[in-house]
Parts: sequence; structure tokens; C-alpha cells
Amino acid sequence: MNWIILIFAGLCECGFTFCLGKAKLAVGWEAVAWYGGFAVISALSMLLLAKATKTIPIGIAYPVWTGIGAVGTVLIGILVFKEPATFWRLFFIFTLIASIIGLKMV
Repeated sequence: MNWIILIFAGLCECGFTFCLGKAKLAVGWEAVAWYGGFAVISALSMLLLAKATKTIPIGIAYPVWTGIGAVGTVLIGILVFKEPATFWRLFFIFTLIASIIGLKMV
């Protein structure tokens, strides 16, 4: 169950970076709403990470959490914010995923 919580925490990290990206493009109350979403989802992500670390070692949970956030954020940047999907960018995202899987396996 705590692995599911950890995955959801990582997805929340993607959510708060999405809010940050949208806030950067917004003005006025719309920007305030996006920053509010950022704050709420950030807190939720941290709380879920803390809950997951009750049974998952922090040396595994934290890299998985940040890895999900990093990979998800790059994909959001490419798919939503039209950032470039260069060979090297995708290569290093792949190596990040492989490293996280390797860390879990050892």
C-alpha cells in the first residue's frame, strides 16, 4: 500500500510543478490560484512521502519520489509547455528511470 502512496506522492510532485508552470504564464487572480494549487499539492506530496517512509526506507523512497517528479515534469514540459524533446534530454530521462529501477533492485 505504501508503494501506491509513494507513487501518488511522486505524481503530486508533477502536479505542483505543473501549477508552477501555469502560474508563470498567468496574471492576476489566475496566477494566485495556480500558486495556491502549488502550495496545496506541494504539502500533499510531502505528507504522502512522509507516510510512505513509515515502511519504505528513506534511501529508496526519496529517489523514487524525486525520480517520478523529474520524469513527469520533463514529460509535462514536453507535452504541455512545448519544450524541446531532444535526443540527449530523452536519453538522460531514460538513464534516470533505469537508475531508479536499479536502486530498487539492489
